[in-house]
Amino acid sequence: MSGISVIGLQWGDEAKGKLVDLLTKRSDIVVRYQGGANAGHTIVDGDTKYVVHHLPSGILNGDVKNVVSPGVVLNPGTLIEEIDAVTSQGIEIGDRLLLSERTHVVFPWHVAEDIAWNEEIKGEKNIGTTLRGIGPCYRDKVGRTSAIQLGDLYREDFQAKVDSICQLKKVLLSGFKCEVDPALLDPKKIFADYSAFASRLKPYVGDSTDFLLDSVEANQRILFEGAQGSLLDLDHGTYPFVTSSNSSGVGISAGSGIPSKWIDQVIGVAKCYSTRVGGGPFPTELTCETADHIRKLGNEYGTTTGRPRRCGWFDAVAVRYTSRLSGISGLAMMMLDVLSELDEIKICTAYELNGKTIRSFPSHADDLAKVKPIYETLPGWKSDVTSIQNFDELPDAAKNYVKTISEYVNIPIEVVSVGPDRKQTIPVGELLRNL
Repeated sequence: MSGISVIGLQWGDEAKGKLVDLLTKRSDIVVRYQGGANAGHTIVDGDTKYVVHHLPSGILNGDVKNVVSPGVVLNPGTLIEEIDAVTSQGIEIGDRLLLSERTHVVFPWHVAEDIAWNEEIKGEKNIGTTLRGIGPCYRDKVGRTSAIQLGDLYREDFQAKVDSICQLKKVLLSGFKCEVDPALLDPKKIFADYSAFASRLKPYVGDSTDFLLDSVEANQRILFEGAQGSLLDLDHGTYPFVTSSNSSGVGISAGSGIPSKWIDQVIGVAKCYSTRVGGGPFPTELTCETADHIRKLGNEYGTTTGRPRRCGWFDAVAVRYTSRLSGISGLAMMMLDVLSELDEIKICTAYELNGKTIRSFPSHADDLAKVKPIYETLPGWKSDVTSIQNFDELPDAAKNYVKTISEYVNIPIEVVSVGPDRKQTIPVGELLRNL
């Protein structure tokens, strides 16, 4: 068995979906193991663009089984819309999708809670939720008494659960300042809608944990697809400005149910610059014309929310931290082409905190917000790289930039991406060779 995981090393939006799509050619199974519809992966094939939120990126490959495992929180309506969308684009799903019956389900009351908390907490303390009910669903999962798994939608007491939870949520939400849309807490409507969702999704629902354990014993090649980025990890990221799950490499086994001994490689994905959506500290953030330039060329707007992303220079301190945390064996450097028009480019190599130079990533968000980045400035290459397919053919300045990042992060480069299309991907190590 060969197990490979693809992990984002920044604050998400690192173009992981493109790499996963390429790696499916040598995979039997692709597993999405955490997060919810707050993640968005975009894959470009020629003139066709596919956007997936719940579906694993391997759904575009007709020979690959796709698994949504227990670590994910699932919005059935969103998933059905996604299935319909990719089907309309010519993708046949058939029996290639397996949804874990242990996966927890996002309900309208979770969206209501998200909106209520967002209205209650404004300004700098707002954590930047996508308002899709992801956090409240994970909160109920941990709390247990108000949680519903996908398998529960097919049991006789499902309606009774919906009725009792709606009553409980009405009481809880009555303490918030904002008015709650009554439809989000209407038990009859919710039961009817989710019963219809359950009927539509029933052919895909099963025990993913048993399936995956059988698969590793049968030497199947499994690709684990991470969502969001490691700096958003619930336990190890820039808390509280994080997501609701373990989005670094430490979450693979917990979310999928596959022990770490079956995972051979962990590939870290990072942009050649940094972005962040929503609140939270961002040491290398730019607020000048360079940020606008990067945002425009990189189309830096959220796949899920459409919000403009904050943009900044590459932070080698942060990526070194997440690479160690996730056990990264190789780096995939994405979107090199976005930097091609700049005269000079900077890499953050250390921080200054309270007058001292540090090379470690602060564990508290307040300390991270205080640091001043220390940069190494490199010359730009001022030439188009989007048609280059061999690393040695890149401009010397571009090669030097990528190699310098590798040295600071202390991880070898496996892949360099020079555009959104599948073909605009340069193999450096052995990972993508001979695909």
